[in-house]
Amino acid sequence: MPSHDLYQRYQQLLCPCPGLGIRLDISRMDPPEDFFRNMEPAVQSAFEAMDALEGGAIANPDENRMVGHYWLRAPAPGKGAPDPAIAAQITKMIDDVERFAADVHQKKITPPNAAKFTDLLLIGIGGSALGPQLIADALGNFRGRDRMAVHFLDNTDPDGIARTIRQIGARLKSTLVLVVSKSGGTPETRNGMIETQAAFKAKNFDFAKQAVAVTGEGSKLDQEAASGGWLARFPMWDFIGGRTSVMAAVGLLPAALQGLKIRQLLDGAAKMDKLTRSHNTAKNPAALLALMWHYATAGRGEKDMVILPYKDRLLLLSRYLQQLVMESLGKEKDLNGAVVHQGIAVYGNKGSTDQHAYVQQLREGVNNFFVTFIVIAQDHPAPGRSTSALEVEPGITSGDYLHGFYLGTRQALYENGRGSMSILCDKLDARTLGALIGLYERAVGLYASLVNINAYHQPGVEAGKKAAAAVLDLQKKAVACLRDRASEALTAEQIAQAIGAPDVETIEHICEHLAANGRLQQRKAAFQFKS
Repeated sequence: MPSHDLYQRYQQLLCPCPGLGIRLDISRMDPPEDFFRNMEPAVQSAFEAMDALEGGAIANPDENRMVGHYWLRAPAPGKGAPDPAIAAQITKMIDDVERFAADVHQKKITPPNAAKFTDLLLIGIGGSALGPQLIADALGNFRGRDRMAVHFLDNTDPDGIARTIRQIGARLKSTLVLVVSKSGGTPETRNGMIETQAAFKAKNFDFAKQAVAVTGEGSKLDQEAASGGWLARFPMWDFIGGRTSVMAAVGLLPAALQGLKIRQLLDGAAKMDKLTRSHNTAKNPAALLALMWHYATAGRGEKDMVILPYKDRLLLLSRYLQQLVMESLGKEKDLNGAVVHQGIAVYGNKGSTDQHAYVQQLREGVNNFFVTFIVIAQDHPAPGRSTSALEVEPGITSGDYLHGFYLGTRQALYENGRGSMSILCDKLDARTLGALIGLYERAVGLYASLVNINAYHQPGVEAGKKAAAAVLDLQKKAVACLRDRASEALTAEQIAQAIGAPDVETIEHICEHLAANGRLQQRKAAFQFKS
């Protein structure tokens, strides 16, 4: 298409977000002329489903619960939460978060062995960690003014846990530990907590005097925090899913403790919510995103979503969206019970790093993707106070190069028939980040309606947890067998036969792992209990 025609198309399809400094450009996706007209009835049905969701309809029949993450940013009845009691709970949570963070910063709440809290260690996994990590990295330490240094334990890898504890080092005595688990029984989070408690005990520090819980009322974690005299407990509600919990206490509390502007984060999301409630498709950026996903993937996940933010601070955005999109849309069955195997795979890096990584394949390899560029016009959050205006050659700054690489990559892909969208932001701050999160949350919900699936349950995740629990139960039986027959070296087949387990291969993998960690002796193909 000639450049003049492309520019006209850009002007025609550009969707601004008034008051947010954000614009969505879908002009390089090239849907056919009748695409929007043909999809309009489905889009209007999706709007109606979203209205019902925000109105408090049961959106997750598996657990008989509402889905209310939109209520978090404007909870007042008539604007957000459909129930005054829920609105009051949300308002109280936000106030309590701000009050607790202020008390920590003002040294009204202090650790037993230090003058103040200097560090924050968040223990969580999945939605209980990805959102807080994104916010911390995107908004933290703009000018070295973070109120607390933030660390994360987001896996059950003992080496990773030990590595983080070592990085904290002597500041463990001044570290506030935030344990985040909705159920209170998430194994990875529980394990990280136990390992951290052991590190505190080794230093003769009182873990409870430095611990805070974010969890469901009455959960195992809630009970432990209450009985153990932890510093504080903050709620997680049934109507908030993990992958959409970043604007609940899960994300707001660590952000506030870090010293970030959580009210601006909420305000950005609330403004985006208002814009994306519009039933005018052409002016609704979330609807346009969802439609482009549908066009690119034929509504069947035929192409991958590549997220390319041209900003180092948004490196973690692709990881955050990976969970939000794939856990929400990756479903075996539709709402009618038919097997459909829906989903969109998400991956990404950052510009211009991607220039030296996988853009070669994107331009010339298999055409099984569509790209979303996320561009921040302002090179540095404090113009004129940094080296951001330094010229690396006459009239050209490093930021100019970054912007040039974005435009060049976008054009190179388009010339080779590779579709892309751009989300163009004036600057990156808490309000912009909140708006971006809100935009993608609603696009996911609308797309789910377009393809007739439930975006708010995750049976596959639960199946994986049950399978892992079965493996660990098998390990206990295998170890008990080897302990009872400690004088013998047994093969995996012999162990399986002894405990009545048909899965010999899993038994062998379990025993090899135990032997690699010095907990069994391995003698060729046989294993023996190590007394």
